[in-house]
Amino acid sequence: MRSGYYHFFLILRSKVIKKQNNRKKPKPEHLINENIPFKKLFIISNKGEKLGVMDKKNAVEKAKSNGFDLVVISSNPKQPVAKILDYGKFKYERKKKRKEVKQKQTIINNREVRLTPMIGIHDLMVKSKKAREFILAGDRVKISLKFRGREMARKELGYEKLDEFFKTLEDIAKIDKPATLNGGRFLDLFISGDKVKISKKESKNVKNEI
Repeated sequence: MRSGYYHFFLILRSKVIKKQNNRKKPKPEHLINENIPFKKLFIISNKGEKLGVMDKKNAVEKAKSNGFDLVVISSNPKQPVAKILDYGKFKYERKKKRKEVKQKQTIINNREVRLTPMIGIHDLMVKSKKAREFILAGDRVKISLKFRGREMARKELGYEKLDEFFKTLEDIAKIDKPATLNGGRFLDLFISGDKVKISKKESKNVKNEI
């Protein structure tokens, strides 16, 4: 009875092992040293010198004799190109560069703050504070001023109010798009953070804290 269970266990184990072996192994990020499938390659030295076409075996030996690796940088079958380099350092620099690119790819959100030509100073400053928060968070802000009733005949008041509003933020902001009249009822101004102004302001604040 036990031998029957043991035989079943062996069959089951062999099936599991076979299934694991049949799984596709993840492809390596780069073709390196003995794993390079090309017999001949155009070789570039670690100093950037063009060494010409070489047999893979000789190129790998040359790379390893100097403490480096042979890495394919172009796998075009007609003219594969490999470079002699420090693969560990190469991967580190590549990862570092990708991280820097990712950090620069910041998502800019579009925010909106609404005003009216007759808004009071208190409410205007409340709106300004909210816009400041958006700008310092890296967002782009649309300042939309709406004309109502008789205000439609005094559009210059809208331009003056937007100018007044922007002056409360000009220490950190810049105008992306000047005030434009849309639909005859809305006056829209687009602003965003000025990196130079923000940097200067932050430096000044640090000095004042010291």
